[in-house]
Amino acid sequence: MAQNQRPTSILDSLGEEIIRILTPVSICMFLVVILVSILNTDSSSSSVSSIVTIAYSETSSDSSWDKFVGALLNSLVFVAVVTVVTFILVLLFYLRCTKFLKLYMAFSSFVVLGFMGGEIVLLLIEKFNVPIDSVTFLVVLYNFAVVGVLAVFMSKVAILVTQSYLVVIGMLVAYWFTLLPEWTTWVLLVALALYDLAAVLLPVGPLRLLVELAVSRDEDIPALVYEARPVTHHDSDSTSNGVIQRRVWRERRNVSHDLADNMNSSVSNSNSVGIDHNDTRLAGVEEGQVVEGNAELSAPLLDPRMTDNQHRQEDDASSESLLLEGIGLGSTGAIKLGLGDFIFYSVLVGRAAMYDFMTVYACYLAIIAGLGITLMLLALYQKALPALPVSIMLGVLFYILTRLLLEVFVVQCSLNLVMF
Repeated sequence: MAQNQRPTSILDSLGEEIIRILTPVSICMFLVVILVSILNTDSSSSSVSSIVTIAYSETSSDSSWDKFVGALLNSLVFVAVVTVVTFILVLLFYLRCTKFLKLYMAFSSFVVLGFMGGEIVLLLIEKFNVPIDSVTFLVVLYNFAVVGVLAVFMSKVAILVTQSYLVVIGMLVAYWFTLLPEWTTWVLLVALALYDLAAVLLPVGPLRLLVELAVSRDEDIPALVYEARPVTHHDSDSTSNGVIQRRVWRERRNVSHDLADNMNSSVSNSNSVGIDHNDTRLAGVEEGQVVEGNAELSAPLLDPRMTDNQHRQEDDASSESLLLEGIGLGSTGAIKLGLGDFIFYSVLVGRAAMYDFMTVYACYLAIIAGLGITLMLLALYQKALPALPVSIMLGVLFYILTRLLLEVFVVQCSLNLVMF
């Protein structure tokens, strides 16, 4: 019977969940590696001046200690700026300036696609000697940027188009980060991983405050977030009644009466049984079953089937635990990953590509392993989990070990014809 089945857990479909996140992340990293390999023929000369290098400008004549101290100063300045900007975004979101935030995000996306993307395309045109006139180039670039903004910030656009543009935005920003000096890049990655850990887990962390506000108001965060399609499980008993088992994350506390009425009528029509309005809503939440048209109603991720008493106890739980649910998962059960995670994963492998492809393979495997660990922890702990720390730490560790140990071992084996 469908009534005796526990809700579907993320663990039941973890492999599918990982694939749906790893695929766009891998594509973004692959594209950055390709760009770095084509455009950065000499990594020592490829550096840019930006807010990241405002405190210290690295030169080849500096000692390793000076480079490390300067990179540390650059990272502290950049993390401080990011923290202040994030708190400003929290304040604006608290003051309900949502339209302004969306316009700001749309303008930022247009700048990335139009200006950053256009400059990279110009470099590629120059590299491959592509014959194109300036008018055609500007028209195509303008249309590409405008369509990208509409695809990211309009819900009616096909999800595949939106996901593709998000990957492109992540790739463009990541490539420009790879142009930073080497020491600054590596120290910045570690600093951002630590910042991500504090911003999400600390009670006064800006990202935690932002998500708590969004969940308490039942609103979407005005940010660039990649959302994978939720995994839908078809059960033999439930599908025969027109109901689909879907992994969901949390219950929306402000569900409108129209939504509940629609769900009640849909279930009643499919089962030909008259069910009370409140009973239908409670049963749908407890069993993790939602009618396909009403995917916004949801239930806890890993909890077993709740009784009426447990449901009342959950309503009386602390507001903090209720607000923390939903971080990392959409209301329809789709796993969400911030575009910043895409960017800094790609920065790591892009910087590794400036050395050799052996380190690229090692760093890629480390990032994928770290992301898989993060998803499993998300399934087990059901709370806010930053996606950067595990992957970045493993990636940096594998990069160092590959350069210091693995490369020496492989070179010696090749020279002695042990492996070739």
